[in-house]
Amino acid sequence: MSRRSLLRTSAGAAGAGFGLGASGSDNVTAAERASVNPLEGAGPTAPNRHGSTMAGVPFDRRSIVRVGVIGLGNRGRSLLEIFLGLRGVRVTALCELVPKKAEEAGVRVVRAGQPAPALYTRTVDAYEQLCRRGDIDFVYVATPWEAHFDMARAAMLNGKHVGVECPVAMRMDQLWELVDLSERTRRHCMQMENCCYGRNEMRVLRMAHAGKFGKLLHGAGAYIHDLRWHLFSPTYYEGSWMRPWHAKLRGDLYPNHGFGPVANYMDINRGDRAVSISSFAAPALGLAEYRKEHMPPGHPSWKETYIASDRTISVVQTAQGRVIRLEHGVATPHPYTRVNSLGGTKGAFEDYPARIYVEPDHEDHQWGDFAAYADWDHWLWKQHPAPPGDHGGMDYIMLFRLMQCMQLGLPPDFDVYDAATWTAPVPLSHLSVKANGASQQIPDFTRGEWSKARTGVDSTKPELT
Repeated sequence: MSRRSLLRTSAGAAGAGFGLGASGSDNVTAAERASVNPLEGAGPTAPNRHGSTMAGVPFDRRSIVRVGVIGLGNRGRSLLEIFLGLRGVRVTALCELVPKKAEEAGVRVVRAGQPAPALYTRTVDAYEQLCRRGDIDFVYVATPWEAHFDMARAAMLNGKHVGVECPVAMRMDQLWELVDLSERTRRHCMQMENCCYGRNEMRVLRMAHAGKFGKLLHGAGAYIHDLRWHLFSPTYYEGSWMRPWHAKLRGDLYPNHGFGPVANYMDINRGDRAVSISSFAAPALGLAEYRKEHMPPGHPSWKETYIASDRTISVVQTAQGRVIRLEHGVATPHPYTRVNSLGGTKGAFEDYPARIYVEPDHEDHQWGDFAAYADWDHWLWKQHPAPPGDHGGMDYIMLFRLMQCMQLGLPPDFDVYDAATWTAPVPLSHLSVKANGASQQIPDFTRGEWSKARTGVDSTKPELT
């Protein structure tokens, strides 16, 4: 997207958005938002609400869920296959800047036995045309990070529920606007956080809620993944869109995979909430060293100065005094890990590799075999013990459950408040690192609803499947 196109679509959608259900002298105006540091946004104090909460609000029940997909790169194509394999789901429209990708995806839809979808290509605002269609119930967004906010906003303004790949937005004011829009339009905006549906994560979740770890004290999550080749590849992230973010922000660029599962264990936004974050950064050396060794003179990357930490470590404090450690590192050699640990007064779990130690099962100070706790598997994994798709089946479990909630008229397992909370470390960790680790307040996006217990990913199996 060009800067001019983004500004044009942003201004138009913002004007429409602030006219939805807003009245009275207490409105938060666009000028007021613009006067605030966009990384900080409205800060810990919630803007005035213009609609009721979306916490626990069910979908309208529908036998067929009609889906529009925006973005057909690696991720979009992968999840398109899963959508096409789900009963009661129809892919009615596709949007992709590269016409060939859209055409190839359209052929796959037809081969799956569905009518040919409408295709929207070439122009940067084609996604708005898709969102205006009357035959779409749910919009799935799998595009570069900088486009997520505008596309999620366009979907809700046009009456569609929307699911967005991580992170849902890059600025705090954008997170607040998505919360406002979800409440005003009565449409759900969800972070498509597949790691919340991993087999280990869901098993630990059920055990935690059953008290197997005692009273929860601490947890950790991370995204440690050597992406150096991917970031400099001209084809993996088409247009190399991800690498420039390492020259813009200093903190945790991708907290959701680590934060989401631990937030679920601790019932964040469902009895507890994240209240502050302090972030600390190692030097940014890895990408520059990789460039020196592998990129020829004249490569576009030589114009970039990288500031994103090679390892960011953040500490999140919750209202109940618990501690969550988040880590991010993609620019140095390291085996893949999301850490995924949890500790309480009765024991602990650590992943990569999965191991457990809980009393009274273990008393010898040696880790136990987590496979012995398979009976604690979530009902979704018992119903789908060998799910298809990438990432060990968690993508399939995520989409199956979301489409099930829409078909049965159930609330989603997570909502816009979770999306905003899990993404808030992106701008806040940057500010904290710049301030030498100074604590930054995490807003209460729920506006007080967090203190009320409610269901989430640890769901009960519905009577109708």
